[in-house]
Amino acid sequence: MSPSTAPLAPTWVGQLDRHEPVTGLVLDARFAAARLLVTAGAAPVGMIDVPLVGGRAAAADIRRALDGTLGALPDPPRPPTSDEPVTVVVATRGRPASLERCLRAVLAGDHPNVIVLVVDNDPDDDLTAAAVERIGDPRVRYVREERRGASVGRNRGLREARTVIVAFTDDDTEPDHGWATRLAGAFAADRDTACVSGPVLAARLGTVEELAADTALAWDKGFTARRFSLDDPPGDSAIFPFSPGLFGIGANLAVRADVARAAGGFDEALGPGSATHGGEDCEFLVRLVLAGHVLRYEPSAFVWHHHRPTAEALRTQLRGYAIGLGGFLTKVALDPRARVAAARRLPAALGALRRISSREADAGAGMPSGAGRERLRGLASGPWAYVRARRKARRDGGQVPPLMVGPSRPG
Repeated sequence: MSPSTAPLAPTWVGQLDRHEPVTGLVLDARFAAARLLVTAGAAPVGMIDVPLVGGRAAAADIRRALDGTLGALPDPPRPPTSDEPVTVVVATRGRPASLERCLRAVLAGDHPNVIVLVVDNDPDDDLTAAAVERIGDPRVRYVREERRGASVGRNRGLREARTVIVAFTDDDTEPDHGWATRLAGAFAADRDTACVSGPVLAARLGTVEELAADTALAWDKGFTARRFSLDDPPGDSAIFPFSPGLFGIGANLAVRADVARAAGGFDEALGPGSATHGGEDCEFLVRLVLAGHVLRYEPSAFVWHHHRPTAEALRTQLRGYAIGLGGFLTKVALDPRARVAAARRLPAALGALRRISSREADAGAGMPSGAGRERLRGLASGPWAYVRARRKARRDGGQVPPLMVGPSRPG
């Protein structure tokens, strides 16, 4: 869905199956539109936006939008599934209510062999531990980590996990019922796959800030399965494999644990809780591709994400992502081989930054004022933030893996 067609008023989020009878919507009158994830059985087909009048839409209006937008698309293949055990790692700090919502969604899923590790990073109180205890499910294990940072927490989860597959999500998501089963199925369907990502969809679009975040962040990568590797570069990315966001984000990732450990895990100088605030998932995925591994995007393994609902929270998030991107680019520049390979892609990279600016400009009234200037400041401060964070991580005995190791051949 292009930014120009995205709804700009409070929007209700829901789901419908294209093969089931369509019924009308009767919602709160404050909603001016409904955004519906359309599935065919268990597999997502796409999204439609339906205008509401007084919070209502007739079944005929929904059917018209469905047929007009997605009617010509064939049903997608049945999602791959597997009951191979999966460990789900949720690194968190100080958000017990959000965490509890996430955990209940994971536990309500259809995977029969899921284990959840809650890694509590440098907690100020026992509220996260209390949330885990309140859930009272033996499949959930609480791990206290004395160091702060999402990368630190994910690496701790990788060390603690005993399953072949380890999945990661954030405490502000609600994974779909079939999420873990389909992640496991993606690995089973392609034994060369080292990492799987999936769509990250807006759980709510009730404020202009949530609407703006959904457009500006562009986390929904569509509903077509994809495979990424150095041997088969994608035709839609001139900066591949240095492609921030192309492969997915940390809110919805799964890895073969042995591959992730051998690659050095997540860079603890990047990500939330560090001076760089972001960039850790991008760097990790790029590093896997550079090492010759296969990454896969599985559209049926989706999660719902609760976007930042206020202007200040969105401003902080966007600035953090800009600093993280600057940190990632600094790591590329500090690696001699990566620097040479990336320099050849500089014109295309500048084009990608212009597209980000254009996307943010189209995000509507919810974008914080001066967002463009904030992004430039964040990018400019990223290098020093990364150098500072890297020094700290190394002093603390943290993991700061090189970007390019082994048989990398970025071209």
